[in-house]
Amino acid sequence: MNVEVARRQMIDQQVRAWQVLNERVLECMAEVRRELFVPGDYRDLAFADTSVPLGHGQVMLSPGVEGRILQALAPQPGEEVLEVGTGSGFLAGCLARLAGRVQSLEILPDLSTCALENLRAAGIGGVTLEVSDAMTLAARDRYDAIAVTGSLPVYDPRFEQALKVGGKLFAIVGVAPAMEAVLVRRTAPDRWEHASLFETVAPPLVNARRQPRFSF
Repeated sequence: MNVEVARRQMIDQQVRAWQVLNERVLECMAEVRRELFVPGDYRDLAFADTSVPLGHGQVMLSPGVEGRILQALAPQPGEEVLEVGTGSGFLAGCLARLAGRVQSLEILPDLSTCALENLRAAGIGGVTLEVSDAMTLAARDRYDAIAVTGSLPVYDPRFEQALKVGGKLFAIVGVAPAMEAVLVRRTAPDRWEHASLFETVAPPLVNARRQPRFSF
């Protein structure tokens, strides 16, 4: 496989096809070496239009979805970004290239360790990795952008409350097969605007609140 040809095809045929037209985002995804973040057994899927298994029921999101996340949040240099669900570290690397400072939370220690190795191999700094449960997040008014990479079966307001005024949150809400990617903007200390972006499917965050089960 010609890696650079495959990378360019990924950008042109998948990411752009998903209406990702922000040139900063496209350049970033072309610069961060995605193949370094894919588990060895799935290296041939590095540029495929699919999610990639990472173990523990978790996945590396498809290039198109990652492009939409980056475009929706559009982090700027100097902004502080929170990522919930480090996974392979690829999205954290892209966010760091765009913003400069990323705090990434991962509940599974081995995924966090692998992500650190991947980021080092790719020569990317500016990412602080933390092994912790994001469902205990208590931060308020802190982040310019937040990317929640696992789905939330039930929307959890703790993440939008961690935004600064003017900040943006990306989240995937619902249960399969009907999940919705949403963008939340904090427009005032007591006001948030929610917008639907697209439909997709992603594994739920570990320990995320589930919809109640009814018994008869």
